[in-house]
Amino acid sequence: MSTDRVAAATTDEQLRAGVVGVGSMGENHARVYAELPSVDLVGITDHDNDIADRVAAAYDTEAVSLDTLLERCDVVTVAVPTHAHYETVSTCLEAGVHVLVEKPIAETVQQARELAEQAHDAGLVLQVGHIERFNPAVQTVAELIDDLDVISVAAERLGPPVDRVAPGNVIYDLMVHDVDVVGAILDERPHSVAAMGTDDGQYATATIEYNDVVATVTASRVTQKKVRRLTVTARECLVEVDYLEQSVLIHRDSYPEYLADDGQSRYRHESVVERPRVDTGEPLRNELESFVEAARTGSDPEVTAEDGIEALKTVQLIDRLAMGPSDDADDESSRGPEVEV
Repeated sequence: MSTDRVAAATTDEQLRAGVVGVGSMGENHARVYAELPSVDLVGITDHDNDIADRVAAAYDTEAVSLDTLLERCDVVTVAVPTHAHYETVSTCLEAGVHVLVEKPIAETVQQARELAEQAHDAGLVLQVGHIERFNPAVQTVAELIDDLDVISVAAERLGPPVDRVAPGNVIYDLMVHDVDVVGAILDERPHSVAAMGTDDGQYATATIEYNDVVATVTASRVTQKKVRRLTVTARECLVEVDYLEQSVLIHRDSYPEYLADDGQSRYRHESVVERPRVDTGEPLRNELESFVEAARTGSDPEVTAEDGIEALKTVQLIDRLAMGPSDDADDESSRGPEVEV
């Protein structure tokens, strides 16, 4: 890492940022970098020159080659297809640039471990883009959960794809978010996993066992309603999180009873509902502010490479169990047996 970059990363000066890959997600990174007062968006790059020129013009920056971008930058977002993560991230780290790589961290666990080691040896930040960690509602639950005796967690990430086009496997594209969130809020690694799914990769559900907690995560592109929900069942209460609304509800003191009404019995179930204050905001902005601060101070990022590796290990296992061969419907191996992690 050059002395200029070290100086920039340890002062209050703007850090120079770039984006590698400006598809839909990468363009959003460019937009937020352009908005952050602590950052100077110095360029973007993409294999599609027309897209690169359009995005550069939209956010008052330049479309340049990867080599030129890395010469200019202190920090970059890598938002290229997953199969290109390893080579691209490694190139950025070799150039002495801090990296935020979109999830999943790499195609394989071995690749991810090599990237983590490379970043560590170079003294660089490698953050993984598990954006839901920065959802204010999730952050609120993370603050609550240490005081709860948790029994189970359920996560649902459902809804048709944008433009009705399904780009890939829901386990890697959607479920990985909730696998990461559940592991983070419980601060545990899973012991075993069971999973099932459709053979086209558009619906999957998994049961993940932690210490005294069972988590169920479901991802779907065939559900005709957009749902992003997390539910925590504890002995003290039930906590409901709506990712989209960035809201949290806590249900306590539930009292079922039967009432007499005109000679007939009527069932009623009441509970006390708390609505903790959630400081709403854009998760992506929160994520990039956190990344830039980690790069500036040299501190560990909120979502480390090791976090990304753990999420990748779990979704790979879920994918193998849920989407494996299923030619024989009566074959036990096709039903997602439980496997120790």
